[in-house]
Amino acid sequence: MELKTIAHLRCDFPEKFGIPRQSGLVNSVTARIIFTPEYRNPDALRGLEQYSHLWLIWQFSEAVRDDWSPTVRPPRLGGNTRMGVFATRAPYRPNPIGLSCVKIEKIELSTKDGPVITVSGADIMDNTPIYDIKPYLAYVDSHPEASNGFALDERAGTLQVSIPQDIANALGRSEQAVKELLAQDPRPQYQNSPERIYTMSYGGFDISFTVDGKTLEVKSAKKLR
Repeated sequence: MELKTIAHLRCDFPEKFGIPRQSGLVNSVTARIIFTPEYRNPDALRGLEQYSHLWLIWQFSEAVRDDWSPTVRPPRLGGNTRMGVFATRAPYRPNPIGLSCVKIEKIELSTKDGPVITVSGADIMDNTPIYDIKPYLAYVDSHPEASNGFALDERAGTLQVSIPQDIANALGRSEQAVKELLAQDPRPQYQNSPERIYTMSYGGFDISFTVDGKTLEVKSAKKLR
């Protein structure tokens, strides 16, 4: 079976550190789906405006490898506990395929890049290959009674984020997204030193921060060239 790249997702995450661990956790983060030339046909999107959400099927492009392991170490379990790869959403899989549910914010049929879909809530790195797009159907795709297993339910985030006013001013329109992203605690669970300085790249900034207990303090936001 040959999978074709139909599009790429363009967003403000140049690297994986800081990306939400699941889709739909930070809806202030937006991204654009840019179709490859072969699939820039507006007819392929006909009727899509009737839906509110999409499933994206995509490639863990930074996790492609020839071998695989039957167990992985989920970061949310501290990085020391092994779980079966098929009981996790870890990127290191026999086939490096990701699945994300995102909200449609805007559909533009005629741009310089052809049809473009703007979405929110993606948990995907910039320039990630998209293999397929399917509409989300609430009557079959939503299961409120489902068990979360060992995955932690932390939709609202776990940290209180403090951003000094001068840094907030520098971040501008990105401030709210940065605050929501950092509240999710991007650190591996086994790293908890209050003296350690972490750096997340987002929206054209290198954002440095420390975490002491449940409080995250942003130390700087340096503009990337």
